[in-house]
Amino acid sequence: MKGRRAEIINYLCGRMQHLYPQQECRHIARMVASAWSGDDESRFLIEPNEEIEITDLERRTDALAAGCPVQYILGRAEFCGEEFIVREGVLIPRPETEELVMWAIEKAEDIQNPHILDVCTGSGCIAIALKKRIPTASLTAIELSDEALAIARENSEQLQAEVEFLKDDALRGMPSVGGRKFDIVVSNPPYIPQTEIAAMRINVTQYEPHMALFVADDDPLIFYREIARTSRALLSPRGWLLFEIHETLAEQTIAMLATEGYTNIELRKDFRDKPRMICCQPQRE
Repeated sequence: MKGRRAEIINYLCGRMQHLYPQQECRHIARMVASAWSGDDESRFLIEPNEEIEITDLERRTDALAAGCPVQYILGRAEFCGEEFIVREGVLIPRPETEELVMWAIEKAEDIQNPHILDVCTGSGCIAIALKKRIPTASLTAIELSDEALAIARENSEQLQAEVEFLKDDALRGMPSVGGRKFDIVVSNPPYIPQTEIAAMRINVTQYEPHMALFVADDDPLIFYREIARTSRALLSPRGWLLFEIHETLAEQTIAMLATEGYTNIELRKDFRDKPRMICCQPQRE
């Protein structure tokens, strides 16, 4: 398709308008048009009337119009200032998770050569971002999905961040790290109750891996409880456990952590003013 940049953006937005609000449509349209044309994204704002050509635009837009996330179409997602490989089979990194990384960095400031464990690592974004920002840290990351592990290792190699990736199950006691000690355990585990699926966008429910997102309605804290229990033995005496959480389950999560023997429990809100992160320590004997 040949046309002015503004016309191409309008075409892309027209194909996606049933999926996203107008502002989000335009943002996605500029991302895609920039990648497919080789133009800098800013030129679609600064020089909207210049004519360009994007080969086979109509066919290439079909996946976008069907709801496929733009990150999968482009094969990449930005997280903590780094560009991560993503494709179907791995959860797309979210901006709120960057705040969890920043909090973990705060907790690591006073620890020399910290040992950090990332549970349910997915694309490896948390572990890799932590290694990039704390080069002296030793990073280990656990994931059950073979597909996600492969992508995490690709990201580790591409971004030159040394992380030990292990296949293990957060719900089965994580035997691959049994007997080790960590200063920080951090996790963004599955936490969305299945009853919420019907209200969610198809770009999430039809494309992103359900095993990384959803939990049974009758036990939404299953991953938090099992990780907390296992981490009691894994954490050093002054170690920290950090979670990204479901905004509506904050009080339940706090109560569960207290029951499981954790203290110094702190809840933080994300940039949208929603309670989305918890940090705590195991109670010393």
